[in-house]
Amino acid sequence: MAAKQEILNRIREACLVPVLRASSPEKAVRMARAAAEGGVIVMEVTMTVPDAVSVIRTLVKEDPQMLIGAGTVLDPETAKMCIAEGAQFVVSPALNLRTVQYCREMDIAVFPGALTPTEIVTAWQAGADVVKVFPAGAMGGAKYLRSLKAPLPQIEMIPTGGVTVDTAQDFLSAGAFGLGVGADLMDERGLENGGVTAKAREYMQVVKSFRER
Repeated sequence: MAAKQEILNRIREACLVPVLRASSPEKAVRMARAAAEGGVIVMEVTMTVPDAVSVIRTLVKEDPQMLIGAGTVLDPETAKMCIAEGAQFVVSPALNLRTVQYCREMDIAVFPGALTPTEIVTAWQAGADVVKVFPAGAMGGAKYLRSLKAPLPQIEMIPTGGVTVDTAQDFLSAGAFGLGVGADLMDERGLENGGVTAKAREYMQVVKSFRER
């Protein structure tokens, strides 16, 4: 497994962290493949997917070049199972100190969720590599992230919630380490008509344009 800093560098380079939710393991794997076809190289498989651990195992074996992480991880026991199957980073919608501590002991990148300045600083001081700002859209989107980064430039943040093709550029400009993208990209309805792949390409174009700026 790659070193943690290399994982973090690759996520920063990719900018995009699709949040994979699906009604079945089979659909989850299909959605991941469709997003990869559109250029996605990072994937967060949430524990809300039925048999999510098997999905992580399948995706890790299928494409060793793609970074597969575990999402919606609420405790260290779940983190341990996911890491054993090859998960290279761990994400949570909230802050669980035991999970952060376990990931640090295992030298695995960990992105706990937080929302307010106090929560974000607490997560960072606990050892978060990056703080997932969730739900960012409910707090004003990119403007909120920019307000957070002004006094806290040393804390890396991944906004999740409210990130769309239309808002992605603003979030990146506001200082996002990367973008947690959910239903706007990872929508099961896009499986049958190529929509997931097409939307992934749109996001990759936004990232490309941002870098060129």
